[in-house]
Amino acid sequence: MKNKSLLMTIAISLIAISSFAQVKGLFTDSRDGKIYKTVTIGTQTWMAENLAYKASSGCWAYNDSVSYVATYGYLYNWETAKTVCHTGWHLPTEAEWTTLTNYLGGDSVAGGKLKEIGTTHWTSPNTGSTNSSGFTALPGGYRGGDGAFYSIGGNSSWWSSTEDVPEEEGRAWYKSMYSSVYSESSKEDYGFSVRCIRDK
Repeated sequence: MKNKSLLMTIAISLIAISSFAQVKGLFTDSRDGKIYKTVTIGTQTWMAENLAYKASSGCWAYNDSVSYVATYGYLYNWETAKTVCHTGWHLPTEAEWTTLTNYLGGDSVAGGKLKEIGTTHWTSPNTGSTNSSGFTALPGGYRGGDGAFYSIGGNSSWWSSTEDVPEEEGRAWYKSMYSSVYSESSKEDYGFSVRCIRDK
């Protein structure tokens, strides 16, 4: 009887672990030769790093310093973000972001499963972060409409391809991450990070 209970416990634990099992890979951007880590989470395959392709316009390094790019990628305005992913990949819709966070248990708990562990990049204390999804969210900050840069170390913001409702013309939805994940809209001239998702 004890053995049966032990086997049942092990089986349940394995099912729980496998439900968030990571399938990792690599992708080479043929435009500049950069190699990106990728991760499959549920039915979606995401880049596990922020995009670092230098577009011809609408693209900035944090504080205009290329020293940030290797870790955090570039920040893009919305018009550029919609077109900057490599062929075979695209800027995720708001619905695709929601599919990701729902798979991880909802916005209130998904942040910890998406964020890099520790305080190498995130401001202390970064509690509750496990990166169990393999997404490795990093706090790349953002560029405001005034041209100034904000919040590196404390916040991640990624564009979606979904524009806000017609009465809010000139605004688009993005995901912002602290301990939880938030859906917010912003003026399209702001500079946010990009995570590309693979076409189906």
